[in-house]
Amino acid sequence: MDSEKIAKKLIELRGEKSRETVAKALGISISAIGMYETGARIPRDELKTKITRYYNTEVPPVK
Repeated sequence: MDSEKIAKKLIELRGEKSRETVAKALGISISAIGMYETGARIPRDELKTKITRYYNTEVPPVK
């Protein structure tokens, strides 16, 4: 999955929640959320796991 697709999905999942709310829940900085949502960085696997748990979703399979 490329950074652009990840960014789009993270924005979609966050919905109306603030970056601050999500960052606190995941234990990361607001700027990190911003970088993931702009595609500047890709979350590590450990964080992807936290994200899927937080949003109660699954990580799509890698193709």
